[in-house]
Amino acid sequence: MNTSTSDTQQGVGGFLGWVERSGNKLPDPVVLFFWLIVGLVAISILASLTGVSASHPTQVDPETGVNRIIAATSLLSGDNLAKLWVDMPKTFTHFHPLGYVLVVMLGAGVAERAGLFGTAMRAGVRDVPKALLTPTVVLVGMLGNLAADAAYVVLIPLAGIIFHAAGRHPIAGIAAAFAGVSGGFSANFLPGQLDALLFGITEASVETVFGDFTANIAGNWFFIVGMTFVFLPVIWAVTDRIIEPRLGVFDPELAAATGAGDDGARALTAAERKGLRNAGWAVLFVIGLWTFFTIGPGTPLIDESASAEAQMAPFYKSLVAAFFVLFLLSGWAYGKGAGTVENHRDLVKMMTGAMEDLAYYLVLAFVAAHFVAMFSWSNLGLILAVHGADFLGSTNMPAWALLTSIILVSSLLNLFIGSASAKWALIAPVMVPMLMLLGISPEMATAAYRVGDGATNIITPLMVYFPLILIFCQRWQSNFGLGSLAATMLPYSIGLLLSGLAMTIFWVVLDLPLGPGASVFYTL
Repeated sequence: MNTSTSDTQQGVGGFLGWVERSGNKLPDPVVLFFWLIVGLVAISILASLTGVSASHPTQVDPETGVNRIIAATSLLSGDNLAKLWVDMPKTFTHFHPLGYVLVVMLGAGVAERAGLFGTAMRAGVRDVPKALLTPTVVLVGMLGNLAADAAYVVLIPLAGIIFHAAGRHPIAGIAAAFAGVSGGFSANFLPGQLDALLFGITEASVETVFGDFTANIAGNWFFIVGMTFVFLPVIWAVTDRIIEPRLGVFDPELAAATGAGDDGARALTAAERKGLRNAGWAVLFVIGLWTFFTIGPGTPLIDESASAEAQMAPFYKSLVAAFFVLFLLSGWAYGKGAGTVENHRDLVKMMTGAMEDLAYYLVLAFVAAHFVAMFSWSNLGLILAVHGADFLGSTNMPAWALLTSIILVSSLLNLFIGSASAKWALIAPVMVPMLMLLGISPEMATAAYRVGDGATNIITPLMVYFPLILIFCQRWQSNFGLGSLAATMLPYSIGLLLSGLAMTIFWVVLDLPLGPGASVFYTL
């Protein structure tokens, strides 16, 4: 490679250059949350001294018969200091996203390390007719989000190789795959790890104001399926009509490593095909098992004694375990067929490796958990939500306009903070309760955030995989710089943002269900 990544970053001007320089000045999200906690303590002291308060939207004082007044509380008060130091282990371990993500990743780690995810993606894009190459790569990219990091490191470079083999520009393939994997980060046919992560934060945010609340991990299921069908033609059109014509004819002389990694496009071996068949049977078994638990004798996943709207609650709560079992059994079945799993010790080693990969997330979750909890202890989350809801209610903005503003804010914030969980943990404690007070459900707030978060993933240099994608491009065009990649991905970003906004407005206006048991609107 003739041009290093660091060299390509020098001299980048304009808006993208400003984004890169500004974002690089921000601390790591872990340290950022630490400083946010320091700022929160200072604000809580000031708010307590000045008597900042709000009427609780749902709790009534039995003595007066009016809504209870909630006053801001200093985080340096005796009670709050006791909570901080005495309940620190509880605050961390009871952070809802932590349990959700750890359970799902135990299974997903087996599926990834056994090779199921990588082989399934290769099988999905090999031997595809040239006319359908772009949509196939994009669709596999969006579905590959279930595989988390594997989609970035397997599919994106593979797309460049396959496009080149088909006589098309390899960087167009990389761009299409990147747009599918990262721009369509939330689009999928099934809920997965991201749903567990985001809805865990949503659940914690609701509880800071309204007490016990159980998030439905399938609460965006229909919405993310809709995103898949909306984003697929957008990325397809941008690739074939804008990006590839702009790239022109591929010049092999510019390639630093043409053909590097061609082994990724090889035909599947007999063992790999056997592994995929085994995995398919395992998936059907898990689906059948959960169907039996739901409608079989005793209906253990249906609470027939509850009200009609709450009878499916056990089923929704079980979906985290369902995805754990699904990934674990399908990964094990694939590994036995493909020869990548020999015994139970291999399974344990793969699950251990998955937990090792989550080391950084555990550190981030520790500070995020305390930020969310301390926001609740100070009562600032409730007060801001109530006053924010009063202000927005006075503007008489329709629900679709409110959610449009949420999408735009999250897309802008994404330019500076790449982590989806860090951004949501930062804004959800205020945004979710505030929208609930305006009659918008936690599921709809989460869906709107997802639209904005994905749209700008592919143009910010602060996204953790952005430098890696640049290196993939430089294998085929050694003078391809940071600005080149950002300019290539910008049309995708605009297309995804506009189509995502249109889809959200459509969903809200028609009041379509977001998932099983999840609606756009919410009544306290």
